[in-house]
Amino acid sequence: MPRPRQPGRHRRPEPLVAPEGAPALVLAVPGVPSAATRSLAEEVVSIARSELPGLDARIGYLDGDDTEFPSLKAVLTRAAEERTARYERALAAGAEVKEPDGPVAVVVPLLAGPDSSLLRQIRQSVMDSRVAAELTDVLGPHPLLAEALHVRLSEASLARADRARLFTVATAADGIILASVGGEEAVQAAGITGMLLAARLAVPVMAAALDQDGSIASVAEQLRSSGSQQLALAPYLIGPEIDAALLTAAAEEVGCATAEALGAYPAIGKLALAKYTTALGIAPQPAQGTPAR
Repeated sequence: MPRPRQPGRHRRPEPLVAPEGAPALVLAVPGVPSAATRSLAEEVVSIARSELPGLDARIGYLDGDDTEFPSLKAVLTRAAEERTARYERALAAGAEVKEPDGPVAVVVPLLAGPDSSLLRQIRQSVMDSRVAAELTDVLGPHPLLAEALHVRLSEASLARADRARLFTVATAADGIILASVGGEEAVQAAGITGMLLAARLAVPVMAAALDQDGSIASVAEQLRSSGSQQLALAPYLIGPEIDAALLTAAAEEVGCATAEALGAYPAIGKLALAKYTTALGIAPQPAQGTPAR
């Protein structure tokens, strides 16, 4: 027999849906647009939509061409036009509707850490659109990003997949270089997530900047001088924001293996949605990571 619905505090919370007429979530995607970039961004917004049914999620490219890859400015302009058109149709149909107010969109940068140059471009695109839009912070630092880094390292056989360390991985690294972009500010922010990653792996983790000459090599030297011999490069990057060749060159420079970028790991979509809901003051169920084994 089916179990009766439980009353009181034991009831399962009702699933949250996007409020009617809520602003669009616009994912601001940096880097050179490509089919791979679009696939990654579409997967991220798909995850966000699955967490919040009814969500209007769109993708705007910083370097978009407004045809195959719509620019952030064009996406914001289109969202504003569509909201105005909905309001005018409702008025024409005789409905009693309020004139829309508040932001047309919430813009979420597809960045794990701060990059002042890219954030300046995003802010300029929002200003150029002349659309009322709210710009959120970047996705990190956050414990879910430490989880994502752990998974990417384990997928490359550079870290143990379990937290209890019940089995060994012959190629597991004993020192991790957390590679970021965005200069010293990005290194400091990555260092916070790095501490969380170090706690998961029980090996030293140090952040470095791919866009600063000598930063990766300096951190590699520090790790080796402190006893780490088998280093691994863990990109604290989602992917589109940097040329993958820079990662390869950095890993070759210091003679270590590298994991994949974070990509469309489920936590990325959940964190993008969390930035959106926080900006609007709505509260979905907290994002949960993969359970520890």
